[in-house]
Amino acid sequence: MVSGRSQFRPCIDLHNGQVKQIVGGTLSDETPDALQTNFVSSKSSGEFARLYRSHNLVGGHVIKLGPGNDAAAREALATWPGGLQIGGGINDQNAMEWLEAGASKVIVTSHLFPDKKFSLENSRDFLRGRKDRLVIDVSCRKRGEKWFVAMDKWQSITDTEVTKGTLDLLSSYCSEFLIHAADVEGLCKGIDEMLVTKLGEWVSIPTTYAGGAKDIGDLELVDRLSAGRVDLTYGSSLDIFGGTLVQFQDLVDRHVQMSATI
Repeated sequence: MVSGRSQFRPCIDLHNGQVKQIVGGTLSDETPDALQTNFVSSKSSGEFARLYRSHNLVGGHVIKLGPGNDAAAREALATWPGGLQIGGGINDQNAMEWLEAGASKVIVTSHLFPDKKFSLENSRDFLRGRKDRLVIDVSCRKRGEKWFVAMDKWQSITDTEVTKGTLDLLSSYCSEFLIHAADVEGLCKGIDEMLVTKLGEWVSIPTTYAGGAKDIGDLELVDRLSAGRVDLTYGSSLDIFGGTLVQFQDLVDRHVQMSATI
């Protein structure tokens, strides 16, 4: 069972080759004009990777949101080899290539859910069973009082409900989970507290939650709700992403303080 204190996990979200913060629920191939962008950085992905490396913020993720992001992703990985995970369009044909480019682990969703249905065969065979290098993205959308795995930049809802049973099954094939709460991603209106609480009850491997963090105290809130079993990603609320709610250095200081009490 995972235990300790919740940690801050940084992110680099890439869209059209630039570091951006977007409202996750507005991503759509059919209506691209509906995309709501909170922030577009003038800094390169490598500069963000260098910042995270300087503070030893290991286990962060680089997410490619659509095409045109490979060069920027490679720049980030080359800046901190072994320090960042990579997700977005990862499949059995290119996973090893991204690991060789410097990713600590690859993050996968769509390849494991062909036709929006979970494939046990694809999960078992991915990376030839190298579960230590695989993170399964269990990002989800809420339907009623339940959460269902969402794929294709959170546009397609699968028939797989996020439950303890689902996570127990998936944990047999990976070493971590990444879970974006797509309905609150980028809104800076607070985390999905019920989901975080459930994840704390359900997960048995390292798990990172992303979506809605808006206050430096959210790191301690996630720590309390999940009993330290879930880590937290901040995005649009951070000053490094144009936000005004959370100062990056303050968050790093809090992260260090909490790490010291593990």
